[in-house]
Amino acid sequence: MAALRYEPGTTRSQSGPNPQAKQGVSVASMAAEIGAIVPGTIVRLAPYGAFVRLESGETGLVHISEIDRNYVRSVEEHLHLEDVVTVKVVGMKDDGKIDLSIRQADPSWQPEAPRRRAAKDPEFEQKLKRFLRSSEERLVDVKRQREARRG
Repeated sequence: MAALRYEPGTTRSQSGPNPQAKQGVSVASMAAEIGAIVPGTIVRLAPYGAFVRLESGETGLVHISEIDRNYVRSVEEHLHLEDVVTVKVVGMKDDGKIDLSIRQADPSWQPEAPRRRAAKDPEFEQKLKRFLRSSEERLVDVKRQREARRG
């Protein structure tokens, strides 16, 4: 049975030679390092992502949001058991769990620019303060009227 390689943004395709094998690097002896791009095999699918066994023997999770740059409705639409994928190690947790990304392993991947918060509008801030002050005053008046009726 031929292994399949998943390439983001495409359909499944036949696997090619291991790119790390060309370099003469023994992948099986390497431990996963953050930032490393390594091949792996899908060993389990879950609604929230896919578990990938790296050639070093370690298993990590590719979260559903890290499978493709486009929206992924279902993991099964993009990945299948025994698919060979190229992943990037994006993190390692204290408990030994490995976070992986297929999306970031793509050579054309660019990190998203951090979203800037809108500058505070002084006019809006002033209106908000006025509203809050008048609202508090109204609440105090309502409470006084309620207390006066009671007794």
